Amino acid sequence: MSTQIKFGTSGWRAVMAEDFTFANVRRALVGIARYVAGRKKQGARVIVGRDPRFLGETFCSMASDILAGHGVTPVMVGEPAPTPAFAYAVLQAKADGVINFTASHNPPEYNGIKFSTPDGCPALPDVTKKIEAEIHPGDTAASSSRNIGNGDGNAGSAEESLDVKPGYLKRLAEIVDLEVIRKANLQVCFDPMWGAARGYSDGVLREAGVKVTTVHDYRDVLFGGHAPEPDDHLLETLREKMRKTKAHIGIATDGDADRFGIVDADGTFLQPNYVFALLFDYLVETREWKNGVAKSVVTTNLINAIAKARGVELHETPVGFKYIGELIMQDKIAIGGEESAGLSIRHHVPEKDGVLAGVLCCEMVARRGKSLGEQLKELCNQVGSYYPERQNFRLTPEVKEKFTEKIRSDPREFSGRAVSQVVRTDGLKLLFEDGSWVCYRLSGTEPVVRVYSEARSEPDLVKLSGAAKQWIFE
Repeated sequence: MSTQIKFGTSGWRAVMAEDFTFANVRRALVGIARYVAGRKKQGARVIVGRDPRFLGETFCSMASDILAGHGVTPVMVGEPAPTPAFAYAVLQAKADGVINFTASHNPPEYNGIKFSTPDGCPALPDVTKKIEAEIHPGDTAASSSRNIGNGDGNAGSAEESLDVKPGYLKRLAEIVDLEVIRKANLQVCFDPMWGAARGYSDGVLREAGVKVTTVHDYRDVLFGGHAPEPDDHLLETLREKMRKTKAHIGIATDGDADRFGIVDADGTFLQPNYVFALLFDYLVETREWKNGVAKSVVTTNLINAIAKARGVELHETPVGFKYIGELIMQDKIAIGGEESAGLSIRHHVPEKDGVLAGVLCCEMVARRGKSLGEQLKELCNQVGSYYPERQNFRLTPEVKEKFTEKIRSDPREFSGRAVSQVVRTDGLKLLFEDGSWVCYRLSGTEPVVRVYSEARSEPDLVKLSGAAKQWIFE
């Protein structure tokens, strides 16, 4: 039986040699090639690239063969590159999409395929459903032959090549004030986590004369033996380098550089929720952009408070950056972000950009002359304090079935608290009178429920998150 290939919020991901096999990759690529060729009968071009994962070069060659066989010209990117660099390149090259082999922040045994549309956005559900419909169980290894044609006997034209790095770094230098960073004599440490941003975050800063030291600056397809995720517990090497160099800030990116991790001068890891809030406030202050802000439904309400204080329209979206990307393209927002460490800004790509986030944080520290912790304290003094948390719980089939039924109803009471509002933008979100809330989202791919809690004080967060866990198993 053939594996069912489903594209989620960021493409299709699977464990190599289990579901991410050569045969299944061919099937997925044939589906994409059919979709692109069907939309544009002549002259279609698709950018093909990768992060540094195992066999990335082989998969890119396979994609080149299959695209060409369907009459689509492959535009090959030779070196690993960040997802946001591909998003910028597809816009500049006026290509018909991007095939990017990456599993982002997933562990090293995973790989994946992200497909981006010509607007630089991650493919929306209406597109991925059409691609999935073009993936047939009977597709075989023969599908990679260049003589397939696209239905009218036309073979693909010769492959093109593209270097996405220069144009993307030039764009970063246009939207970030690198001179402010240089004049402040900022000392920066960077951790690409062996991933696609090597030579990008540190490259744009060094080119501007900023002092940067880098850790994990070599290819390792095992990513040090863990997921290339710039989370608190995986950034100790970055902290050590920061202590040695007396750095003012540490910046990190995940495997494909669409997510960020930020460490303050004292070694404190800043939750992505707080980084997003600080950058939102900073951009309104320095760029005077007040056209709007977008956040996913599970992102901190600190964003709501800043929007209210600054007189900025708030957009709340389902989880998945593609929804925020749509608002960026429509120029409805100055910045959009998610609690899972993804953000982008106005006049930039409609895709998460971890490189941009890190470099913008450097600018913010340099211009304000204060640590991130000091800035966050000042911000919360102005608009109030918010304490968010996310937990994942694995469920037995019996518990999952019972809980799935439970969240279909709208509860009026939750652990002794009156529910003031029920929101179903994505999952089940319960709001309470004091501004605290919980949200439950069931995973579509594994027996896991993601639980998001936010309170207005640390003691109340402990109580609320405990109640949120208990409610699952009642």
